[in-house]
Amino acid sequence: MAKKTYRLGSSAAAYTPGIIAWAKNGYAFEEDRAGMRQVLAKAYGIPEDAAHQLLSGEVEHRIEDDVVVFEVEEGD
Repeated sequence: MAKKTYRLGSSAAAYTPGIIAWAKNGYAFEEDRAGMRQVLAKAYGIPEDAAHQLLSGEVEHRIEDDVVVFEVEEGD
């Protein structure tokens, strides 16, 4: 399997590190997970599986300036 790196950038309207912290807290509630995953995937153009791995804490992320960077394993 290959690793894919995602870089989720901020804008003047949205500070991504804060959004990810908020979404990770919300992901703790099982009934909110699908919605959080879908919103993050659509807002940042990433697969829902990558969003799940980030929000669930399955993968670590780092913050570079105002960008959230993380890597996930991609399927074959």
